[in-house]
Amino acid sequence: MGIATRFSDGYRRHVVPRIVDVACGAKAMKPDRDRAAAGLSGEIVELGFGSGHNVGSYPPEVTLVRAVEPSELGRKLSADRVAASAVPVVFSGLRGEALDLPDRSCDGALCTFTLCTIPGVEQALAELRRVLRPGAPFHFLEHGVSPDDGVERWQHRLDPIQQALCDGCHLTRDPVALVADAGFVIESVDSAYAQGPKPWVYMTLGRARNPA
Repeated sequence: MGIATRFSDGYRRHVVPRIVDVACGAKAMKPDRDRAAAGLSGEIVELGFGSGHNVGSYPPEVTLVRAVEPSELGRKLSADRVAASAVPVVFSGLRGEALDLPDRSCDGALCTFTLCTIPGVEQALAELRRVLRPGAPFHFLEHGVSPDDGVERWQHRLDPIQQALCDGCHLTRDPVALVADAGFVIESVDSAYAQGPKPWVYMTLGRARNPA
């Protein structure tokens, strides 16, 4: 039995969302969340809404957030943040791989700490392109594979444990490559190590656009 299969469904449903809520809810992440959301407007789709830590970062130009989140507990943990949000939030599906939204219906997209975990990440990005209007922006804030050989080797060693403990989260995905390979036009990339153990904290803030 592989490492990733040793944890119960109960652990995945009831423990992992709480771990993610705490790990991704650090106050130190708020400035980067603000930067990731800045410039978005209109009706946006947010992949991996989680427990709503981006709610306080939406710019006033955003009129509606269509939140996609598979975890029932994550949605429950977001309730107070959603209730206090100045921007309406509507839950609009469970899986990024099959968005229940019409073609070309969204003015922008946001995801933070999500591309690392979606099982069918390529399909999810294809779906995102489908629901975004031509020219619409896609902003993402993700951890991922390091460009430093020594750190990358450790990421590959630790990846099976990371996937098991965090329900499929990878340390070794390259978010910029994933977004570019999906056909988005990369407009800017800002990558650096945050504070903490390097295999987990190589962060990338990227801005891309759905081609016309």
